[in-house]
Amino acid sequence: MNITIDKKQSDQGVVVKVAGEIDAFTAPQLREELAALADGNSKTIIVDLKDVTYLDSTGLGVFVGLFKQMKNNGGELRLTNLSDRLKRLFEITGLSHVMQMKG
Repeated sequence: MNITIDKKQSDQGVVVKVAGEIDAFTAPQLREELAALADGNSKTIIVDLKDVTYLDSTGLGVFVGLFKQMKNNGGELRLTNLSDRLKRLFEITGLSHVMQMKG
């Protein structure tokens, strides 16, 4: 159960590449890193989920919390490169209608 989080500034905002499993064990680390970005000067956070192999409800909670935090700060959250399985998870929960998602 490992997770890798790489952050890089781009023209569009801060790109956060996440790899591995997002579950009850790894979600606190992800939440901490993303919350720090949201509290800073980052107006746009783009989370690249291409290399995420697993996401549970704890992981979904991380993204819901980040979405609310960004919205309250006048920023935006974008999720990109979702696998079909992750897309389906966000669709089932209704989050795909609220959050910006690409691919």
